[in-house]
Amino acid sequence: MRELKDISSVYFLGIGGIGMSALARYFNGRHIRVSGYDKTPTVLTRKLEAEGIAIHYEENIAKLDKEASIVVITPAVPKTHAELIYYIDNNYEVVKRSDVLGMITKNSFNICVAGTHGKTTTSAMVAHILTNSKFGCNAFLGGIASNYDTNFWANEKNVSVAEADEYDRSFLKLTPDVAIITAMDADHLDIYGTEKNMQDAFIEFTAKIKTGGLLIVKKGLQRIDEFVSDNKLTYSLEDKSADVHAKNIRIENGSYLFDAAIKHEVVENVELNMGGMHNIENVLAAITVAKHLDISNEKIKAAVSSFKGVKRRFEYIVKTSDRVMVDDYAHHPEELRALINGAAALFPGKKSTVIFQPHLFSRTNDLADGFAEVLSLADETILLPIYPARELPMEGVTSSMILDRMTNRKKSVKEKDELLDWLKQNDTELLITAGAGDIDTLVQPIKNIVINRS
Repeated sequence: MRELKDISSVYFLGIGGIGMSALARYFNGRHIRVSGYDKTPTVLTRKLEAEGIAIHYEENIAKLDKEASIVVITPAVPKTHAELIYYIDNNYEVVKRSDVLGMITKNSFNICVAGTHGKTTTSAMVAHILTNSKFGCNAFLGGIASNYDTNFWANEKNVSVAEADEYDRSFLKLTPDVAIITAMDADHLDIYGTEKNMQDAFIEFTAKIKTGGLLIVKKGLQRIDEFVSDNKLTYSLEDKSADVHAKNIRIENGSYLFDAAIKHEVVENVELNMGGMHNIENVLAAITVAKHLDISNEKIKAAVSSFKGVKRRFEYIVKTSDRVMVDDYAHHPEELRALINGAAALFPGKKSTVIFQPHLFSRTNDLADGFAEVLSLADETILLPIYPARELPMEGVTSSMILDRMTNRKKSVKEKDELLDWLKQNDTELLITAGAGDIDTLVQPIKNIVINRS
């Protein structure tokens, strides 16, 4: 792959993806010409266009950049895509998003956050602490940080905070100085085949840590003793045997207050203004990074208390005394468990209604039992049809595969229009929308219904 200094124009196939758009913003900020294709316009692509990036929404060879130095692709783009075929047939340099991120961060001090869930919030927390404290960093995030309304920002300091994605083994292109591993539950088995193969990839990721670097890993992960690191710290919500853990957790006015115990030091009275006990655990990892970089306790606490979260990560859409609506990107059983349990703990006594859109036929097929178990925790669950993303349908795999295994009494599968009609006729106290597909397009219509019932 060519050097950064030799790139004058970049074309993105799938520019609206959250990781792709961060890279597009990086190049655009360096005054390198950026353009791209995506299947449909979204809020994110419209923002990219407003930032000066040319985007079109149909396969059209006449509109692609024929002077592109490199062409960046996402796995969601099919091999039959006319523009991709054109670039390959004409010998353009076609590279994956992970190759580009690896190239950009090759010569920087890198804080890389990996994990089958929790990595977006944790990386956003790290980046916010470094930015808010004036330490400074470049941030490449897998979600929109609410404090900044973006998934990328630049800084003159040669430090990068990057989400390290395990999908397609992308994280193996990165070279961390500090690596965090938040979780290692079975996922992406369409890529890895077995849970063991996926775990092997995480072990290989730890081998990418630079000499003298630091590994921060959640205590209790399988095969943790096989992780490659001479300098390792474990963290846990409340397990006192971990190097880092929380003490004196309490809830006040919908926020968490706790003490962060880091080896022989305690950062007292940390305030976190976002829901979910799992987010205390995520911020413990972020605080550990900050302490490693010698950021003061007062600056850490000020940054954490001002952190507004990540769009679609336990995001409050409505929050009144009568009704609460939370939206979340959760698309794995363990993410859903943390989401549902976290909401129940914050709002005891409110009946919960979960609207979930399964993401991918393969994931639904592999994890149907797990989805059924955690969705049964809700008082009522409504499933939308599976969002296929990059996949073709699999015979016999539908949302009913989950529904039939659930144990809660109130459960159903509904189309989108049917769901909205149902919400107009039924009151909800604690409403949770979850999923990684296009369920986000329903958030505003659902919010309007909830508000009108208040």
